[in-house]
Amino acid sequence: MTLEPLQKQFKTLRLAETAEYLPDLIRYAESKEWTYRELLTEMASYELKRREEKQIERQLKWAAFPAHTTLEMFNLNEQQTLSQKQIKQLSELTWVDQLYNLVLLGPAGVGKTHLATALGIEAINQGYQVMFITMEELIRNLKAEEFTRKAQIRMKRIRNANLVIIDDLMFMAMDQREANLFFHLINDLHDKASIILTSNKGPSEWGELLGDQGITTAILDRVLHRVEVIQFHGEDSHRMKNRTSIFKEESVQN
Repeated sequence: MTLEPLQKQFKTLRLAETAEYLPDLIRYAESKEWTYRELLTEMASYELKRREEKQIERQLKWAAFPAHTTLEMFNLNEQQTLSQKQIKQLSELTWVDQLYNLVLLGPAGVGKTHLATALGIEAINQGYQVMFITMEELIRNLKAEEFTRKAQIRMKRIRNANLVIIDDLMFMAMDQREANLFFHLINDLHDKASIILTSNKGPSEWGELLGDQGITTAILDRVLHRVEVIQFHGEDSHRMKNRTSIFKEESVQN
């Protein structure tokens, strides 16, 4: 008797992962002389495991991270702003449950985006919904949300996320409409999600780029209500220090 009819039945029951695994599983069960209970336990465990893995894969795709960076890859020797204990505290993600925000400040290339991305990936692995977007992309999607399906889907996922990462905040000046749209998003997320903001400018300078002191105050009020501000230090970009060269002995700068 072939397994094809049984596999089709499993797929009809929406147990597609188990259906694919069934031939190998049955051969292994026969070789180990499993009981019926052991076989059923393994089938259920495998299906649940694969569903969780596929859900993580989908969430990682939707999050749209710029790279797959992890907390283990964050070099504490080069960026000593945080201790190993503090990194561990951040990775436990209790601050997400408590709806705390993170503001990562510092010059370009010191590890702000790396840390934000790594925390986002860790959050997905722990079952949270996460979205990553640059400030430039965010403004573009907010302005297009009224007209395009793609922007609507992206913004819906952002509003439904447990953690929203906005990279390069205040990278560009905003006009009145853009500032208003940004404020309404921050207001939507307030008390519903945690936000990680990365910026090379401190909150005291945000008003210059938002162009409206009232909107700036309202945004700061919501972002800084529950927040941890981490100031990254370092004159040299770690990307420059760790760059590779096409030359064996010397670089163009030498």
